[in-house]
Amino acid sequence: MTRNFRLCAFADEADKALTGQIAALQANKIDQIELRGIDGTGVAKITPEKARETAAMLKDGGIHVWSIGSPIGKVSINSPRDDETDRFMRILDTAVICGAENIRLFSFFETEGDKKYLDEVVRRLEIMIDKAKGSGVRLCHENEKGIYGDIPERCAELHQALPELYGIFDPANYVQCGADTLKGWELVKDYIYYAHIKDARWDGHVVPPGTGDGNLLQLLKNFEEKKIEVLTLEPHLTVFDGLRDLEGGKRPDVGGELVFSSGREAFDYAVTSLRGLIEKM
Repeated sequence: MTRNFRLCAFADEADKALTGQIAALQANKIDQIELRGIDGTGVAKITPEKARETAAMLKDGGIHVWSIGSPIGKVSINSPRDDETDRFMRILDTAVICGAENIRLFSFFETEGDKKYLDEVVRRLEIMIDKAKGSGVRLCHENEKGIYGDIPERCAELHQALPELYGIFDPANYVQCGADTLKGWELVKDYIYYAHIKDARWDGHVVPPGTGDGNLLQLLKNFEEKKIEVLTLEPHLTVFDGLRDLEGGKRPDVGGELVFSSGREAFDYAVTSLRGLIEKM
């Protein structure tokens, strides 16, 4: 617990291997994970056997699966509806095996923000919500570039049409869509269940938490006021393998952009940045 927040992370950004992910979380005193990649395989493709093995390793490491960071809904709205529903059912099985409380999902590519697609987006998500009933798993929509729910106004539309759909607030994704995060917060705050923590500048570059145009310091205050507890760190920082050797072991700042020699180094830096930001609240 940090203030009134519980930290979580996409630990596959620290290491592809599950053992490395657990080590990174433990070293940073984070006891929750948003599970996305396991030993180099995306969570949508793992078998039930692999899910059980993963669940056991995480439990032994003292790590709780907060959410499955699924790619559901990151397909064309014109793709076969049943195919994505079937993929969702496999991910739902994984979520149940791993004891996940949530599944992260999206609202389909090639919609271009056109209202003519809204009914079909809602129908597809509604099917998944119905399938998840009784599982104990919440379905949480993340705002993302290129999907129907890319900007706050369209995210609000989805939540109004689907009262059982929870929301994830990702500041960097809003910035990359040209949306002001504080104005956006006012539109969607009543639907948000938890947050993804990454920051970006108006030029599209992802930067450490608190150094971009996402208004993260004020958002953290807003999250706390709204009693949003879980923050999932998603660094997305630039990694250049071997750079540490080239720079004599130092982390360089290339053209104003931090570039890291490993995913673990980037991950640790992002955790430290987030904790420093929380301390400023």
